[in-house]
Amino acid sequence: MKITDINGSVTLANGVKMPYLGLGVYKAKEGNELENAIQSALETGYRHFDTASMYKNEEGVGAAIKKSGIPREEVFLTTKVWNSDQGYEPTLKAFETSLKKLDSDYVDLYLIHWPVPVKYIEAWKAMEKLYKEGRIKAIGVCNCMPHHLESLEKEGEIRPMVLQNEFHPRLVQQELLDYCRDKNIQYEAWSPLMRGRIVDNNQLKEIAQKHEKSVAQVVIRWDLQKGVVTIPKSVHKERIRENAAVFDFELSAQEMQLIDSLDKEERTGAHPDTFMEQL
Repeated sequence: MKITDINGSVTLANGVKMPYLGLGVYKAKEGNELENAIQSALETGYRHFDTASMYKNEEGVGAAIKKSGIPREEVFLTTKVWNSDQGYEPTLKAFETSLKKLDSDYVDLYLIHWPVPVKYIEAWKAMEKLYKEGRIKAIGVCNCMPHHLESLEKEGEIRPMVLQNEFHPRLVQQELLDYCRDKNIQYEAWSPLMRGRIVDNNQLKEIAQKHEKSVAQVVIRWDLQKGVVTIPKSVHKERIRENAAVFDFELSAQEMQLIDSLDKEERTGAHPDTFMEQL
């Protein structure tokens, strides 16, 4: 990944450009909170927004983007099909519902939120249909391990272009990153700041102090230097701006290794193999 500025992107397996820094809107409430967050992000230069049907704010995301006056084609919009909507026909129906709420003719990236046994395969086939019709620019999955990806490759026709998983210094899963790199699947981080918990780490504080940056900025920069697309969530203007101010410094190889070494296989969310028991 070539890191330049907030306008930078990665090129997915099918040639689609995906901005490597975006705004996550999980738990952002529709109304002023969401609209102000998206407005602040757009003013800062963000052009990538990640929502999901489960977040119950697709309508607000679509409305805020439209209100901004920024052309739709300049914005990269991601949403996801929820667990109860998986299966072939249910996924097609769920997509239509999301599209209507987003007030858009297409989605840039559509993801399976969690791999519901058996149903996620049929959901994938429905997404392949929508992709072939041009209504989705890229398709992928969330919260998957290699065996899920291999099942999709075996049962489907198109390999996932993106894998969005929990990823932060306490959950690196380097073997999974390497697997995705070998398969040309773009890795994307959710909960890159470990729901705020990572900012208290003393080793990260030392690195941040050296670069005169916040711990959050160090972690986001680490994501990018690892080749991982990242979507830190915030509804606060100052934090949204801070999270984007990561292009005027670089972590050394030694610092990258130190951050990697913080890995404890510690999750804030469910494990992809046992999520049905945990959600």
